[in-house]
Amino acid sequence: MDVMPLLLLVAGSAAVAAAGRRVPVPVPLVLVAVGLAVSYVPGVPDYTLDPHIVLPLLLPPLLYTAATDSSYLDLRAQLRPVALLSVGYVLFATFAVGAAAYAIVPGLPLTAALVLGAVVAPPDAVAATAVARRVGLPSRITTILQGESLVNDATAITAFRVALAAAVGEGATWAGGILEFLVAAIGGIGMGLVLMVPLHWLRTHLREALLQNTLSLLIPFVAYAVAEQVHASGVLAVVVVALYLGHRAWEVDFATRLQEEAVWKMVAFVLESAVFALIGLQLPVVLKGLGEYEGAEAAWYAVAVFLVVAVARFVWVYPATFLPRLSARVRAREGEMSWKGPFIIGWAGMRGVVSLAIAFSIPLTVHDGDPFPERNLILFLTFTTVIGTLVVQGVTLPPLIRLLKFPAPDAQTQTLAEANAQAQASRAAEQRLDDLLTDERNALPGPLADRLRTVLERRRNAVWERLGQVNQVTGETVDDTYRRLSREMIGAERDVFVRLRDGRYIDDEMLRTLLRRLDLEEAAAYRETT
Repeated sequence: MDVMPLLLLVAGSAAVAAAGRRVPVPVPLVLVAVGLAVSYVPGVPDYTLDPHIVLPLLLPPLLYTAATDSSYLDLRAQLRPVALLSVGYVLFATFAVGAAAYAIVPGLPLTAALVLGAVVAPPDAVAATAVARRVGLPSRITTILQGESLVNDATAITAFRVALAAAVGEGATWAGGILEFLVAAIGGIGMGLVLMVPLHWLRTHLREALLQNTLSLLIPFVAYAVAEQVHASGVLAVVVVALYLGHRAWEVDFATRLQEEAVWKMVAFVLESAVFALIGLQLPVVLKGLGEYEGAEAAWYAVAVFLVVAVARFVWVYPATFLPRLSARVRAREGEMSWKGPFIIGWAGMRGVVSLAIAFSIPLTVHDGDPFPERNLILFLTFTTVIGTLVVQGVTLPPLIRLLKFPAPDAQTQTLAEANAQAQASRAAEQRLDDLLTDERNALPGPLADRLRTVLERRRNAVWERLGQVNQVTGETVDDTYRRLSREMIGAERDVFVRLRDGRYIDDEMLRTLLRRLDLEEAAAYRETT
């Protein structure tokens, strides 16, 4: 097995992603553009998407990291719009695109057109999350888009299987399709509910952070594989497990959390970079099989399908947003709603690698050995729809959000809420310390007890200081100055340790121990405050 193409893909996509962070264009679009350009460089190997690799090996970790970063409570609060988009919209888009393709493309069977509709129906979790992080959407919109992208793949994959069975002549029926969807959805959710508690128990009872993080890397693959083994939705199983583990992450020890955050950030960065680069690299593979169609004809079909995909989302989003609000109970619970939020949700329907992977899983032949009708055209239309949504919607989404001028979160209010929470926690910690020190088994010398109280006071005051005045010379808050001076002091200690190692006064093992201690102190001094 030649691993060089894989190494080149990972290294190249990571380098492009790192460079792309320095330009105003969203990184996913930079990766896709570079992939398109590189695909025609002589000597570059063909990177054909294998659905047997993408779906079970790439999709679970990407879903897992997106779900653990999501809020279970926020998603529960937005359950209605998330369900309407992740289930209702995907089915609506499947039929809308399928009907349009059947009407536009001569000779395309309705069953094959519905296969195309199911393939391009789901907005992609990776694309939605990547763009949402970059543009800073309001929290409610971000929650809805993330929730939709976590669940809609399960709907689309099930709809695809039903449409594909009908297209290849396996006698699929509407009743059978609905039953398969219910079995996959209920089974996936049920499998996630079954797995989440023992997996969390195992995470909290392993004593080494290294073992806990090894388990963390295995969890999405285990959940996906077990669910798929019983013909349930692996996507939903992964999402349910990840939401539960993310919601209860506070029960895992701090060392595991520190390592886990770093590990999953690296995994997400590598996979997301490779996924978007892979999209661009598919161009030669897709065009190679399109010979029977002239350029102008294929381009017309591509533009038409893209427009149907874009318009169908608005046709669904606005009624799904405002019709439920005819209920006084819904209006009272959700407050006022302007047209801006649904417009952004409608425009943020980028497609991604999942659609391409599903398209590549279409068989070459049907049950009687005949070629699958218009398979190459379906691959081409899927590719152009993915590229079109990423480029057109991805490029225009950031300026569109700025143009609509969504109200920014009140930083003062957020800081005040954080300060109040920290004050309550500090009072509880101080009371706990006083209770412990009354027991002679916990006796400490006065200076050490005072040090514990000083650290606690520093943590309590740090947030309040951000509400105060800034230094007129440097523009820093008191907290910023404290952090900077702390870093300078730690840097001076680090230089001494390295100099002692270089002079052979201490060995490398001791140096690593001392540096790790400083790293933890620096991490504590520079903890996230926003």
